[in-house]
Amino acid sequence: MIIIGHPWVESRRFHRVFTSEDIVQSHADDVVLLEPLVDSVTLARHCQSNGIVYAITVNSLKEALFANALGAAYIICKEEEALLIQPIAQEYLFDSKVLVLIHDEKEIVKIARSGIDGVLFVEAIR
Repeated sequence: MIIIGHPWVESRRFHRVFTSEDIVQSHADDVVLLEPLVDSVTLARHCQSNGIVYAITVNSLKEALFANALGAAYIICKEEEALLIQPIAQEYLFDSKVLVLIHDEKEIVKIARSGIDGVLFVEAIR
């Protein structure tokens, strides 16, 4: 299981961006965070074309399918959506990893028992 943003586990920070200029200003070791997909398709294509590691928030299985096709390293969603997306991601061997955004470490076990790829603590996002 991927755990991002917990103080015990060293991980990359996620840098929220809204423009291509924001991407340029992010650190090389940051994961660029785009949100939501419907508003960020152009930025997702830019990241894909330039080999920039990025994550994107999605609200549906359809959006997750497009996020994977656009080369997102991480697909971030609520637990309810993750439960629908994860089996499809496994069936089609997504390159993208499905992450559930969480606020408390108590949620980790529940997410792990559901077979979701990982969790992202809110604290990892700047």
